[in-house]
Amino acid sequence: MKRITLALTGASGMAYGLRLLECLLRAGCKVDLLLSQAARIVAKQELDLQLPSGNAELVAMFNARFSGHSGKLAAYGKEEWFAPPASGSNPADAMVICPCTMGSLAAIAHGLADNLIERAADVILKEKRPLILVARETPFSLIHLRNMTALAEAGATILPANPGFYHRPQNVEQVIDFIVARVLDQLVIEHQLMARWGDATDLT
Repeated sequence: MKRITLALTGASGMAYGLRLLECLLRAGCKVDLLLSQAARIVAKQELDLQLPSGNAELVAMFNARFSGHSGKLAAYGKEEWFAPPASGSNPADAMVICPCTMGSLAAIAHGLADNLIERAADVILKEKRPLILVARETPFSLIHLRNMTALAEAGATILPANPGFYHRPQNVEQVIDFIVARVLDQLVIEHQLMARWGDATDLT
């Protein structure tokens, strides 16, 4: 069972993170879920989704929402320093921050670890495990770009939420799946979210 740390921060694009969570659980992954307070606000604003404050209630809600999945879900608060993602003695196989704010990206780029999300990312980098940041901002400032460069040099993958349209999406869900598919590819997790280039009969 592949173990993935998934962090949701307060950038716009919460639908990306929740769809990724669903796909990871349905792929049989163990997911350590980390949420910022701003992520809860964005979930309410964008999806009219009220996320419970308690970890057990959060896990129960997502297990019900994605019923029938074969994965295992755990949730941790921002200051739970004894959570597995906080220590290099128990690192996940990979970590994804989706969506990722420029504030979180900057903190990680400069080695700050003031909350569990930042600490978990710091652990993943130092342990040389895959760290994928689904940056959601536009346009990027020079500061943003320099922070991304520093992270790329440290081994992180910067995967902006910039969907393609060559697969001719028919709805918003297919646009979301384009980005989620790219994240799953980086994690080397099989999926059927969209046809591979060259495999689809309707691509010309």
